[in-house]
Amino acid sequence: MSLLFQEAKIGKITLKNRIVMPPMCMYSCKNDGKLTNFHKYHYTSRALGDVGLIIVEASAIEPKGRISSHDVGFWDDEHIALHKELVQECHLYGAKMAIQIAHAGRKSEVEDSTPISCSSLAFSDKKPFKTPLTASLEDIKNIKKLFLDAAIRAKKANYDAVELHAAHGYLLCQFLSNLTNKRDDEYGGSLENRCKIVLEIAKKIKKEVDLPLLVRISASEWMKDGWNINDSIYLCKELEKLGVDAIHVSSGGNQLNTDDMPKIEALYQSSWAKSIKENVKIPVIAVGLITTAIEGEYLLENKYCDFVAYGRAILRNPNLVFTLANDLKQNDKIIAQYKRAY
Repeated sequence: MSLLFQEAKIGKITLKNRIVMPPMCMYSCKNDGKLTNFHKYHYTSRALGDVGLIIVEASAIEPKGRISSHDVGFWDDEHIALHKELVQECHLYGAKMAIQIAHAGRKSEVEDSTPISCSSLAFSDKKPFKTPLTASLEDIKNIKKLFLDAAIRAKKANYDAVELHAAHGYLLCQFLSNLTNKRDDEYGGSLENRCKIVLEIAKKIKKEVDLPLLVRISASEWMKDGWNINDSIYLCKELEKLGVDAIHVSSGGNQLNTDDMPKIEALYQSSWAKSIKENVKIPVIAVGLITTAIEGEYLLENKYCDFVAYGRAILRNPNLVFTLANDLKQNDKIIAQYKRAY
């Protein structure tokens, strides 16, 4: 059997294959952050298409933590019911469900609020971006509580796992980088201090929420003097010590203008995933322009990662998993109703 179609575990959950649908914002909510029929069919179609793990898009822990006014919200208990329905529908087809909990920080484009960040540095001087307020220690305490509250809601909604969003230049990623974090207190300065908020949130979630916890990181922010793979390895080792169950390795997003951007091509982030995997024992998810069965098998065979996330490819084709199975001559992994298509 191909490696892509082998069962594998993240924490206490067993996935039927190693294929992941990564979180991808659809910007399809009204201002209330509630899931819509679009989300129901969008995710359920990928569950029917036999994806092993579906990670629901970035879901904001407070209204001003949204990227846009059309983001999914997870800041209120009123959001739980629709998520519970979505999870139930996707479970019917054997998919495991995670939700990414997130705060946009200075990258929030919400019009009627002022963003918050670790330091008062704007992502861009052009609209719709604004100069954020610097988070006080009381603000940081509140942010940690909001992340925990969102993880508790995930449990109540019957999600199988939670993903903490610490990538792509959003709030937690802003704290990690020496280029965006200019604090002179316990949450700034040294690498250890800059990682502190992420580690504290992860520790609290692991202690109080009985769900596997994934953390998504940007392994590099594409800046010569910024957050890099060595910093990421340190963070991931510390997360592993806390009991975090998997690391999801992406990159970039923290700087508008970069001076060390990789060539954006197939598998361009996979070497960073491999570096992380070589330094931790917990599962690693690779992502980034992975589109074919051959690419996925290559990454698994050569120990770049333990799971493969197909993003844009699965947007183009909800039945991508069956296409991958056919390409690998694993037609037993294509459901009976769709075999005639192959």
